[in-house]
Amino acid sequence: MKSISLAAALLFTGVFLLVPASSNETLRPHILHIVADDLGWKDVGFNGATDIRTPNLDKLAAEGAKFTDFYVQSMCTQTRAALMTGRYPFRYGLQTAVIPSVSAYGLDTEEKLLPEVLKEAGYRTALVGKWHLGHADRKWWPRQRGFDYHYGAMIGELDYFTHDEKGVLDWYRDNQPVHEEGYTTQLLGQDAARLIEAHDPETPLYLYLAFNAPHTPYQAPQEYIDRYPEIEEPTRRIYAGMITCLDDEIGRVVAALEKKGIRENTLIVFHSDNGGTKNAMFAGVMADMSKVKIPCDNGLYRDGKASLFEGGTRVCAFANWPGKIEPGEVGGLVHGVDLFTTFAALAGASTAGCKPLDGLDVWDTISTGAASPREEIVYNVEPFRGAVRQGDWKLIWRSLLPSSVDLYHLAEDPSEENNLAARHPEKVAAMKERLDSMAREAVKPLFLLDQFKVIQTNMNGHPVLPIDEGFGDPETLIDSGESVEN
Repeated sequence: MKSISLAAALLFTGVFLLVPASSNETLRPHILHIVADDLGWKDVGFNGATDIRTPNLDKLAAEGAKFTDFYVQSMCTQTRAALMTGRYPFRYGLQTAVIPSVSAYGLDTEEKLLPEVLKEAGYRTALVGKWHLGHADRKWWPRQRGFDYHYGAMIGELDYFTHDEKGVLDWYRDNQPVHEEGYTTQLLGQDAARLIEAHDPETPLYLYLAFNAPHTPYQAPQEYIDRYPEIEEPTRRIYAGMITCLDDEIGRVVAALEKKGIRENTLIVFHSDNGGTKNAMFAGVMADMSKVKIPCDNGLYRDGKASLFEGGTRVCAFANWPGKIEPGEVGGLVHGVDLFTTFAALAGASTAGCKPLDGLDVWDTISTGAASPREEIVYNVEPFRGAVRQGDWKLIWRSLLPSSVDLYHLAEDPSEENNLAARHPEKVAAMKERLDSMAREAVKPLFLLDQFKVIQTNMNGHPVLPIDEGFGDPETLIDSGESVEN
């Protein structure tokens, strides 16, 4: 009996040694990371849209993990920077607004980006779509920041058919301008499908598919607009067509994965870059949006893009991987910065060369619905405002005079209707101190520094702000909070 037991023990030990200590070490999936642009939380079927049809997204969400508390930053550049760095944008100066097309700054080249980390682990990396992390110098371009391939736009907004902003072309393939016909959403979907079809399945792929839809300008092929004759409001009808076209192209890309035989080993993550637009001020620069009825619907969440309320930062999102992710609703806190850390762990990639990450590995939360390791969400930290969520409590602090503080309990008040700040002064003080401590670590917003320079060189060389009359230099103004919100 002893010899049999010993043999059995040795056999068991041998088998056990063949099993890796961490399942993440051997998963190494292909990763399809899909980002929509300014998509409303409730503008997809899986979050309750009744007038817009998104069957491909709905199927993926139903068969995967649908997030209830997935957060990003409130504007495009900020979110994309957080995704690529795994770090909140206040740490490198991209926390305010977006990078305008007339500006010459970008994501700090000292930051090590997700595609660089994945490349070192043997992945092929590709960006099909929008970048918006620096365009004025090639050192900020995708191919120079770790992507093996890039096709799409560099800046934030472009015409869907002419691929330009106010006559300036913004359409590239591998650093070279591309002149071609077509609707951008369809061109991006077709290119992503071709890339998958040509890819060697033995090499893991990270495909960052960043659509510019349904960002302004509100444009769609007529065939898609005609699918919604029942929607009377004209902008909502176009917007619905844009989203259904987006859904069709995502279906095309998923079909390419299936045709290639790699669908079963592909993790798909989908989310918007921020909430849907509610304020015409943030709807774009290519048209007078004050005369347009903004079509986005963020459901029960307050406000939208550029706001620190939930409607600007809590977005529609899901993750899907057949056999690896249990279908169901995931209610734990997840932030876009967590994707960096989670993808790196799944890929077996080292983050040793990165600056300290804010992202956490949330794979167990995504795959099984386990409790999230994340207890805090930092919405943003700027010289004139900030917001943080700790558990169910959320604080928004606007420091410009007249200053204001909002405190909400999101579990009881997800629509942020009841400001409880006066009832809980100790909670307010503690959360303000947390924001203040992060503000002391923050890099000055590059947008504000850039805009001060623009102001001082405009108007025929005459500064609009009386810099010589006691206001000091731009950095002093930013330190003191004397700036215009948004």
